[in-house]
Amino acid sequence: MKSVLEIKVEGNDIEKALKALKRQIQKEGLLKELKKRTFYEKPSEKEKRKQREAMKKRLKSLRYRNVRSY
Repeated sequence: MKSVLEIKVEGNDIEKALKALKRQIQKEGLLKELKKRTFYEKPSEKEKRKQREAMKKRLKSLRYRNVRSY
């Protein structure tokens, strides 16, 4: 996975630049990926995690559809 982060900073406002960098990293999911790869995950645990994520995604989609139908 190769990604390039480009953040434009006007002036010398380091706090704004850091906040923008953190927002971009969060948006791309790099921290989540890093935490996931820190430890070995057994294949059975990986499958269970993927099933949980899929269920969460389905429920979110259903909630969105229910809200949109009213």
